[in-house]
Amino acid sequence: MAVKFKDLSPEDQQDYRDRMRHSAAHVLAEAVTKLFPESQLTIGPPIQDGFYYDFAVPEPFTPGDLKKIEFEMRDSIRANTEFVEREVSRDEALKLVSGNPYKVEILEGIPADEQVTFCSHAGGTFEDLCRGGHMERTGDIRAYKLLSSAGAYWRGDENNTMLQRIYGTAWESRDAQKDYLKRREEAEKRDHRRLGRALGLFFFDPIAPASPFFLPKGAVVMNSLINYVKELYEKYGYQEVMSPQIFNTDLWKKSGHLEAYAENMYFVDVDDREFGVKPMNCPAAAMLYQADSRSYRDLPLRWADFGRLHRNERSGVTQGLFRVRSMVQDDAHIFCTFDQISGEISSFLEMLDEAYAALGFEKYRFQLSLRPDKRVGSDEMWEQAEAILTELLDTSGQEYTTEAGEGAFYGP
Repeated sequence: MAVKFKDLSPEDQQDYRDRMRHSAAHVLAEAVTKLFPESQLTIGPPIQDGFYYDFAVPEPFTPGDLKKIEFEMRDSIRANTEFVEREVSRDEALKLVSGNPYKVEILEGIPADEQVTFCSHAGGTFEDLCRGGHMERTGDIRAYKLLSSAGAYWRGDENNTMLQRIYGTAWESRDAQKDYLKRREEAEKRDHRRLGRALGLFFFDPIAPASPFFLPKGAVVMNSLINYVKELYEKYGYQEVMSPQIFNTDLWKKSGHLEAYAENMYFVDVDDREFGVKPMNCPAAAMLYQADSRSYRDLPLRWADFGRLHRNERSGVTQGLFRVRSMVQDDAHIFCTFDQISGEISSFLEMLDEAYAALGFEKYRFQLSLRPDKRVGSDEMWEQAEAILTELLDTSGQEYTTEAGEGAFYGP
């Protein structure tokens, strides 16, 4: 007897939904290639609460197009055809995708020791390069809906071709999908971008993309938060500093930002010299520290800078106040010895917990981001710093995950 969805473990429920949404992405791709024969397929993964597929097409999809595609998907799902995976040689795979430069690039990126697989359904009339992870049949997609379409750069790189992404959702039952769509509708009503303008707090305008304009009421809220954090500074022994907005490129070369972060920075020429607008306060904090002779007896030094930062974030990743190009960041730097790191981080976590509690964040988790491929400093220093942070989190009892390669280029 088949196990009911509600009786599955949380891990198995997530696996079930991922496979169903991945399968729905395949059905979406089939429908688009039928209705738009000139389209080229790229990638279509499952994501939280749904799936998407990116297509290379001459024109953006319209709401009417999405309706037609959705109906075409319905026919494929009702046909209840089997998903069939097959392994192929790389030479055969290259022949199958030779007319699609996106699939060729994906194929070339598959490790040499990994088997290449294709998945088909619709009685074998539709096939796509895919690593696997599907339902048994198209009819196992119990509930689905296409939500929207938007532009998306290939590989997330704005220097690449602009594709058209179709977002959809799929669930184990119509009731589950109905509940999700209701939650989504309510969330849209509470979208902070909509509320920001309606409440007279802030707004965005294309004249300054991804950079908020704060209205008087918004400035009151912002300044209240700043004043609260300054009270925490005094309580936990931080001193406030201020630093310039623009620095000669020599500083960014020395700090490593020019090599590792230039694509996310803004640059200007002044008096035949190149300057970079600061995307973070770290090099400025280092300049403040080296401005005078220091002794280990002076440590720890806790300096905080409410500096305005500017980052050239790609348009595809900016979202309201969650990710912007212009921000005021409560950014502190602690100069200390290795022996003092554990105590300083413990004190910082105590301050963080107090601030989060005051703002209503009762439950949160930590992510320990480990060394990336592009980094500065010796491996020995990275190993020592990562070991201290790992031990600290282990003994704190806090929930955390480790993310390999996600650390800043200058530290975990």
